[in-house]
Amino acid sequence: MSKSKSKGAKKAAKKKESKKAVKAKVESSPSSAAAHAAPHVYDTPVDVEPVPKKLRPDAPISSVLQVRRGFVLADFDPASTPGFDEGRKEGEEALGAYSAEIGEWQERLWAETKGGGQRSLLIVLQGLDSAGKGGIVRHVMSNCDPAGIKATAFKAPTEEERAHDFLWRIRKALPGPGQIGVFDRSHYEDVLITKVRKLIPAAEVTKRYAIINAFEREVIESGTQIVKVFMYISRDERAFWDDYMKAFQTMLTRTSTVAAPWYVIPANNKWYARYAVQQLLLEKLREMSPDWPVPDYDIEAEKARLAQS
Repeated sequence: MSKSKSKGAKKAAKKKESKKAVKAKVESSPSSAAAHAAPHVYDTPVDVEPVPKKLRPDAPISSVLQVRRGFVLADFDPASTPGFDEGRKEGEEALGAYSAEIGEWQERLWAETKGGGQRSLLIVLQGLDSAGKGGIVRHVMSNCDPAGIKATAFKAPTEEERAHDFLWRIRKALPGPGQIGVFDRSHYEDVLITKVRKLIPAAEVTKRYAIINAFEREVIESGTQIVKVFMYISRDERAFWDDYMKAFQTMLTRTSTVAAPWYVIPANNKWYARYAVQQLLLEKLREMSPDWPVPDYDIEAEKARLAQS
């Protein structure tokens, strides 16, 4: 009996050691997220002036605008200013106050590529024509280096684009390493206008939601973070208004994922919409925390060499 127990104990110990080995192997294998992580993390860059408290959001803008289970677009007030109790004057002042930080992060994201970094950021802007999408780049990224921004405004597909799958032209427009990409309209047009105008069968539109979710997972795993913004305005006399609202609701419900959630921004007040997009961009850049590449030479030795020259 004792011999049997001894064998059983040895077997259990061996099994335990095997599990430890597997666990160690898993933990030592970098995930896609870890592979793209920055070497250092900061809340905000240390060389950026702090913004006055009154210009800061009352709560993280992402937390008050994120589309979650049960979200109903029709219940959302497009004239509201969630997360910011101050008015237009302070909102516009905040755009200028935070622009230096955005510029600093963008410069670091670009510099990161000099040390082999492959990360980038994509902002997807959706909304009707009068929602103010076009002014976002001008007002939110005014302090960024244009060389680090890749802005694309998607119009009706060309004959060449129609000859490929609907994501073909989107893939070509993705930001490269170190860039911040901005999509004015996007692949979501292919589940919006195509649905409202009945340009393709309804079954095909339904398939595309899953295809889009898989595509965005692929993009994120490759090192490009995504911020998806839907700019929501009050009803007007536009044709197909009700149909578009239904299409927007379905889009938000089917494609707001954990990895790439939607944020609905009340856009009646353009100053607030710009402030909200700016805050979402800042939150994501702080989370990514890009940093200057680590020098591959001895800094002190180089200083001494320069002092002697």
